[in-house]
Amino acid sequence: MMTQPYSPSVSVVIPTYQQASFIGRALDSLQSQVLPDWEAIIIDDGSRDATAEVVSTYLSDGRIRYYRRAKNHGLGHALNEAISKAKAPLIAYLPSDDVYYRDHLRNLKTCLETQTGAVLAYSGVCHHYNRHTDGQIPGFPLQLVQCMHRKTSARWLERKELESDDLERLYWGQLRPLGVFARSNSITCEWVSHPMQRHKIMQEPEGGINPFRSHYRVDEPMRFHTSVGHSIDEASHYRTMRERPDTPGASDGLKILLVGELAYNADRVLALEEQGHKLYGLWMQNPTWFNTVGPVPFGHVEDLPRDNWREAIRQVQPDVIYALLNWQAVPFAHEVLMATPGIPFVWHFKEGPFICLEKGTWPQLIDLHQCSDGQIFSSPEMRDWFDTIVPGLSLSKPTHVLDGDLPKRDWFDQLRRPLRSSFDSDGEIHTVSPGRPIGLHPHHVTELAAHGIHLHFYGEITHGLWLQWIEKIQALAPGYLHLHPNVDQSSWTAEFSQYDAGWLHLFDSGNRGEIRRVNWDDLNYPARLSTLAAAGLPMLQKANDGALVATKTLSKQLGTGIFFDTMDELAAQLRDREKLKTIRERVWQQRHLFTFDHHVPELVNFFRGVIGSASRKPVRATSAAAESPRLQSRKLAEINNT
Repeated sequence: MMTQPYSPSVSVVIPTYQQASFIGRALDSLQSQVLPDWEAIIIDDGSRDATAEVVSTYLSDGRIRYYRRAKNHGLGHALNEAISKAKAPLIAYLPSDDVYYRDHLRNLKTCLETQTGAVLAYSGVCHHYNRHTDGQIPGFPLQLVQCMHRKTSARWLERKELESDDLERLYWGQLRPLGVFARSNSITCEWVSHPMQRHKIMQEPEGGINPFRSHYRVDEPMRFHTSVGHSIDEASHYRTMRERPDTPGASDGLKILLVGELAYNADRVLALEEQGHKLYGLWMQNPTWFNTVGPVPFGHVEDLPRDNWREAIRQVQPDVIYALLNWQAVPFAHEVLMATPGIPFVWHFKEGPFICLEKGTWPQLIDLHQCSDGQIFSSPEMRDWFDTIVPGLSLSKPTHVLDGDLPKRDWFDQLRRPLRSSFDSDGEIHTVSPGRPIGLHPHHVTELAAHGIHLHFYGEITHGLWLQWIEKIQALAPGYLHLHPNVDQSSWTAEFSQYDAGWLHLFDSGNRGEIRRVNWDDLNYPARLSTLAAAGLPMLQKANDGALVATKTLSKQLGTGIFFDTMDELAAQLRDREKLKTIRERVWQQRHLFTFDHHVPELVNFFRGVIGSASRKPVRATSAAAESPRLQSRKLAEINNT
């Protein structure tokens, strides 16, 4: 007798990635359903953990099918693939970190079939460990685990179209015109809360595009828009850079291994590749949202594998390791430093030594400076401060000064726009803060408003974090605070050149000219320096007479700043149109100094000097009493490799 093919009433789609510790629980909850006629389609989207082994113990249940992809293609692709394989007319979802209660499928199926015109049914859900709702979770879209819908021709948006945590954008919005969304009013599943949930990996500030890229090993540019952040279109933004051919290697080109992360303006490193140098990348894991890691969306950097990076370095044999940039990269840069004796190692540090103290990575940071073959400081003041931490440090080896966050010159080839103030009939002044208005308190903005001076504040994510500040100013100085969305490099010049001046961080320095008293405000070059320079804007900052302040020193040298002690003093200077015009033109004529490309020849010469110095230096062990165990281990490793 011929066996009839199995005909399930519900197809349960199970997307999974790196969740071996969860998926057994999810499958067990599925097998416990009182509704028996289901099928499960597991799409393993490139997991490298024990997911396959865990799932194998469930495959004796003929209702469960398992498909594994070699690399991650994204949630939308996994769901579309599973739905295309589904045999049932109804689709339910069980992300591998979530749980069904025993009557979940039956209740949703009944709700969907009994509600007139229903295309989707959704249950109540337990969430965030012990909270419950009988419908949609406040502040979140409908979650996969709580939904069942009729199989339609609608498809989930895939990575090449959009990556988002907002399921309404990705799919639910396409179903709404097709019918009613019916509510079961029963709590029959759990949306399990844990640090590696997809939406947490995506959302700034805990997550973001770079943590997402790192976790899912995304090797192509993304269109990325979370429910709390601004839209990022890497595919469009970097298209010209990515699609151009690789630059032929120069006859004396270097093999440069980038280690750590690239922070803001990551595409600056292409200026090295454009000069005929070969770039490789070895990236820290678990970056923060602003710390760019590879695979870089602009291309032309060959990544080394994480899983066997020591052997990969031996295969590549780089001429120099260029490790960078911020405090988050310190542990991994240190690990690479200690594992690569004999390869010239340059450590470029920007932000921030005081955080290393707080986080407990200070010993590794000191090792990076003591054991590297060359060191790059983000400002002269940073160099001088480190000489108080490790006396004589800058004299003991090749040293260079270069801001670590300079943008690529490509973004500076734009025309300026006319000033907003030139169109104001009352001649009012317009200033801009491209990002957080650090140090500008509501009373400052109110004082400026009394002089007819406006503040334009850019960055919609930051607006939410500064909501009370915004509301207070809007009450005190109505009409003088203006909010704008984020602007990327491609629009810096056109957008910001319409303002009369731009704000650096506003603070009163307390160091009284003593280098040991400085703090991060004193040492830092904020990333917005280049943003304002691209637009040719005079840079506003406190005078801080008698204090050591990196931005003050630089602005004094270049003549690009406006310095003041009180808002009345600032207002008087901003009303001096001729002075303002002179400073604006001075910034515009020197803006190339704020691009990475301008400094590449000096940087490459520094690399060559480090390489030459490293090849000539004697390899010897020194007094154990004078050196840390890590420093001894690196020098002993050098001896063993000589």
